[in-house]
Amino acid sequence: MESFATEIKRFNRSLALKGALPPGIEVLHPFRDDNRVLPWSDAFYDRFYSDLQTRHLILGINPGRLGAGQTGIPFTDTKRLFDYFGLGDSNSLTHETSSAFVYKVIDAFGGAKHFYKRFLVSSVSPLGFVSVNGGKEVNFNYYDSAELQKAVTPFIVQCMETQLSWPINREVVYCLGTGKNLAFLNELNKSYRWFERIVALEHPRYIMQYKSKHVDAFIEKYLQVLSNG
Repeated sequence: MESFATEIKRFNRSLALKGALPPGIEVLHPFRDDNRVLPWSDAFYDRFYSDLQTRHLILGINPGRLGAGQTGIPFTDTKRLFDYFGLGDSNSLTHETSSAFVYKVIDAFGGAKHFYKRFLVSSVSPLGFVSVNGGKEVNFNYYDSAELQKAVTPFIVQCMETQLSWPINREVVYCLGTGKNLAFLNELNKSYRWFERIVALEHPRYIMQYKSKHVDAFIEKYLQVLSNG
């Protein structure tokens, strides 16, 4: 059997969203749009996933413009990519609040090596979306439009089935987002019976935007939930 890293790298190269999207919505595809991303993400996955160890899956929503949309690594912006792993360019760093929170959790968990040995961070939709209005791109979630959600559901299902062919523990999956992301994942899980349990945590962006005074408490909650399952 090939290593976890090999499977992930093949998956990243295979990502393709076919079919029409709603007007004004475009795909955010870091592996296609920036030729620096695959070397960065390859180096990351080779470093932490060159094994056959079973991991728990943590699922965000979809890549954002300043995070995985820049690096190809969920909840990892270019600042974290450079500061933690020495990858990228120190002269062009992006900051994503969700990434900042997740790496606070990773630090508290014992560091990247320990964290990524136990977890694979992915997204319900491994490709992201932007709305284009007057030439300006704005992050857009797969569930922000019923039409978009319907259009990308086959892609989401296909991607999940592929990832679950890897050494993934199906007893519990961690969903980042307690609202629409959780509701959609629950509906899919009823149909496909991917996981025995779905455990939801508040999304990092929500925490940083609306509960910033309580970041330490949310970090502690993440640690407790991820440690205990």
